[in-house]
Amino acid sequence: MTRRYDIDWLRCTAMLMVFLFHCARFFDDYPWHVKNNQLSAGMSTFVGFLVIWIMPLFFILSGLSSFYSLGNRTGRQFLKARVKRLLIPFIFGVFVLIPPQVYLERLSHGQFEGSFIKFFPHYFDGFYAFGGNFAWMGLHLWFLEMLFIYSLLLLPLFLWIRKEKVLQQISRLADLLAKPGAIFLFGLPLSIIELSLNPEGLGMREFGGWNVFQYMVLFFYGYLIASNGRFRQSIEKQRIVALILGVLFHTTYVLFQERIGYSASMIFRAFDSWFWLMAIMGFGSRYLKFNNKLLPRANEAVLPFYILHQTVILILGYFFIQLNISVFFKYMVISTISFLTIISIYFFLIRRYKPLRFLFGIR
Repeated sequence: MTRRYDIDWLRCTAMLMVFLFHCARFFDDYPWHVKNNQLSAGMSTFVGFLVIWIMPLFFILSGLSSFYSLGNRTGRQFLKARVKRLLIPFIFGVFVLIPPQVYLERLSHGQFEGSFIKFFPHYFDGFYAFGGNFAWMGLHLWFLEMLFIYSLLLLPLFLWIRKEKVLQQISRLADLLAKPGAIFLFGLPLSIIELSLNPEGLGMREFGGWNVFQYMVLFFYGYLIASNGRFRQSIEKQRIVALILGVLFHTTYVLFQERIGYSASMIFRAFDSWFWLMAIMGFGSRYLKFNNKLLPRANEAVLPFYILHQTVILILGYFFIQLNISVFFKYMVISTISFLTIISIYFFLIRRYKPLRFLFGIR
């Protein structure tokens, strides 16, 4: 198969945006592990905008990549690769990289006093989010956990889709959705899930702003879209319309969500996300078809960068937010030094040593 360079570019860009997103979490209005003493409405707006599409984009891209991965692997080989690339880094992160995050959270909230060495045995006291410390979901590594679970659950469906008769049916569906605006109908199931599931129950949005059922649908969408080239053509053709609708729906959702009522706001939120996803993927498909020397290196670094980034951001940010400077300069200092630190750890340690490559999911 011809490699989809637009997927690689979008994956790298999305990783950069997740990094900037987490650097902003010190300063927004929403609860987080460690907070600055002064919050910022601008940072809250920035975070609120990224929440709409950033993690949904990761799951769609993962679905696209899974289709191409299964093109030259059996189901067993696919799962073996998922264990190496997702499950092992997740387990490593939970026991090595996540404890410092929980420690800093407890320290900043006045729930613990003392050194990290004294705290570490207490990391295994109870489950995080249930009054304890052990981060069973991996904090920011929840993405790896969910992606591994979705891969297990959807593999039989993915293999079935690759059958010739099923691909013929999908081709007919792609023809139907090639009509102007029809590709936006994929947003309907997302809106139904968003509207039906109570955020206080099964619809909880603790993982990146959306519930786990929507992420699974998006993961499936990515796989389905990759199975027929007509989907890609439709998305690319509708990119400008999707961008305009994304701006309109996001503005409406942000400014009028309290006036239009809960049900309407949830429908707006789901379609808002889908429009932005279609716009991003459409422009990516149109303008990011090229390769260069940087792309393969950046693409290889995405996973270890993701695994490392929040731990580094929290450790450095915990000290830098104590500086007597403005929110903007704190953000610039945290993001710049954290980025350079992560890149240095990757290039001088992880990339060079096989045991570390294995633990961080690099082939």
